[in-house]
Amino acid sequence: MSMDNGFNEQKAQKELEKGYEPAKKLLNDPDKFEKFLQRLEMKLKVIPLAGDRLANIPIMVSLIRSFVKKEYTDIPIGSVIAVTSALIYFVSPIDILPDSIPFLGYIDDAAVIAVCWKLVESDVEEYVKWRDNNGMVLNV
Repeated sequence: MSMDNGFNEQKAQKELEKGYEPAKKLLNDPDKFEKFLQRLEMKLKVIPLAGDRLANIPIMVSLIRSFVKKEYTDIPIGSVIAVTSALIYFVSPIDILPDSIPFLGYIDDAAVIAVCWKLVESDVEEYVKWRDNNGMVLNV
């Protein structure tokens, strides 16, 4: 996944890993976590979720929310941390490519989400099966 702007899969992986410690802290602070989700929801309202990569964000949010509420805990903590880290990067106003640049501003967000998705896809699929089997709705 190399891109014209110099943002590639290695850079996306590095950005994802940078967020692991902040993700752990966020997951352990219910008040900050709720505020984070509110910021995330605001950003989701103003950006187009075009393309496969960004389209995965709502299901990732639902997974993390279910995990924090202890509704769904049958997932490796490493996957929870990776998803939370990717979402932190997505929400962060300090990106490698500023979101204010039309279309290009979301390339780095999409790359970080894509790298994360490659790491956690099977865990997210298990969550979706669980959610569907339990009559749960998308928890965004």
